[in-house]
Amino acid sequence: MDHLEQELRLQICDIGRNLFNKDFIAANDGNISARLSENVILTTPRAVSKGYLKPHMLVKVDLQGEVLEAAEGYSPSTEAKMHLRIYRELPEMNGVVHAHPPYATAFAIKGEALDKMMMPESVIMIGDIPLAEYGTPSTEEIPDSLMPFLGKKTAVLLENHGALTWGTDVMEAYLNMERLEYTAKLTFITRMLKGERELPQHRIDELVALRSFYGK
Repeated sequence: MDHLEQELRLQICDIGRNLFNKDFIAANDGNISARLSENVILTTPRAVSKGYLKPHMLVKVDLQGEVLEAAEGYSPSTEAKMHLRIYRELPEMNGVVHAHPPYATAFAIKGEALDKMMMPESVIMIGDIPLAEYGTPSTEEIPDSLMPFLGKKTAVLLENHGALTWGTDVMEAYLNMERLEYTAKLTFITRMLKGERELPQHRIDELVALRSFYGK
């Protein structure tokens, strides 16, 4: 195992602990993956708490989901299909995170996108967060529901399910999950205060124009 793979395995475990400690996942929920090379993906295993991941538990698969390497007793996440769809469709994307952060998942259950532009940071770094229509977990229905957003977004709510984010590396995918949940939480709080307000359109346009400055 080379140094890059060792570091990536450790990083995935760190992200799993962060998701767990932030209550973005419970029990064995959620999954994380990262592209190791053009056609090789490291993914979290099924039926394991992401808060207690160890590097040897991660499974190596190809872009079709065939297992290339796995420690005894471990197999890929049953929801790896949605990760693999992103990797096949978007060669520039190298990390995917799926979680059930409570505020975002509440909006996903309600069936409402997070499309109000209220904070400069959100407008620049993540934009509006659409709702992908419901699909049965572990089937091709969820990957199919992502297709309208691939190449346009890096975060979606999964109707009645949770959230999915991706990025140019696995850390960026994780940070997009934090941004998504923060947006959902602020939306909830401002509604409780009856103070939900979008930025004026000309201010939104100014912020969108700054995205390239921030590398987005």
